[in-house]
Amino acid sequence: MVDSDNRSRRNVLKCGATLGVVGLAGCSGGDGGDGDDSEVTITVGGTSTGSSTQAAGQALARAAQQHSDFLNVSVQETQGWTANLYEYDGDQIPAMGVDNNSLAKALSEEGPFADEPVETLPNQGFLFTSLQIHWVGLDGSGVESVSDLREGGHTVYPIQPGFGTRLLTEEILKEAGVWEPNDILNVDTGDVPGAVEEDRVDALCLYGANGVNLSGWCQEVDVRSSERLNLLEVDDDFRQVVEDHPGAILEEVEPYGYEQDVTEYTDTLTSWSLAGQWAFSPEIPARATEEVCRLAIEHEETLRESDPTTLEYSPEAMTQTVIPEIDVHAGVANFFEENDVWDDSWSRGDE
Repeated sequence: MVDSDNRSRRNVLKCGATLGVVGLAGCSGGDGGDGDDSEVTITVGGTSTGSSTQAAGQALARAAQQHSDFLNVSVQETQGWTANLYEYDGDQIPAMGVDNNSLAKALSEEGPFADEPVETLPNQGFLFTSLQIHWVGLDGSGVESVSDLREGGHTVYPIQPGFGTRLLTEEILKEAGVWEPNDILNVDTGDVPGAVEEDRVDALCLYGANGVNLSGWCQEVDVRSSERLNLLEVDDDFRQVVEDHPGAILEEVEPYGYEQDVTEYTDTLTSWSLAGQWAFSPEIPARATEEVCRLAIEHEETLRESDPTTLEYSPEAMTQTVIPEIDVHAGVANFFEENDVWDDSWSRGDE
């Protein structure tokens, strides 16, 4: 929770560069009313090439192209979910994929936002993915379990800096006593397959989306590992850390997405799962974000043709990422109300 003054400060609207990216004229934006047939382009911060967010954003762009009379979606490469909040605050993107852990940290000025807070936050949209982050180790590294990592002396890849998955993973690894004893490999996701191929890393944190498939860069790691990956055993202490973290969900599922058998040490994929949502500038017309919601519900098949990991959408599922202290975009709020899933404890953004 945050006090009302702090919340008001964070909901200050900015006029400027953002509107140029949205593709509207004037600082008032569109009114979203009946009879407005103007085209709207939403540029979405989609994180890096090969990421789950990039795939979901491209699928949304395809659905808009095929099934909308007025909406266009453009996906811009960015440095990650956490980084997107700084991009938004700097008027560089008007919409984005972002995770709830990063949003909550930005709201309360904790984590990376303690030293470098943001002045404005986007309005919330809806859940579009859940990422199951988990451990794998390389054959010959001497790492078979999280307990081995606590002993230290290994090279660990905890995902790319700037990613929301990295922020959550770093917090959990520090709390679990895994961060300090090991060497942390800080490289972009595009460089990790090469590091695996060249034996420059012992253990990695990878992730899949919605229990369907690995993220694109993780698939590349799988392919280039020469069948040397295995899931690590996770002990009760590590599980407890995940369960106690407010930004994570503990899940234990059967392995999925790998082209190799990864079950030499355990046949369970134990993940600290992270939910991601679309978030929007309040300057984007309500009819545009309401159209995004409609595309997700009515054209899931088109989305899945582009991105096989697409979430199974329902109005109820789409509300699962709502943080009561942050405004819900007016168009998304309209959609939630029309589908009887709106909660009166939530706050509606300005149209």
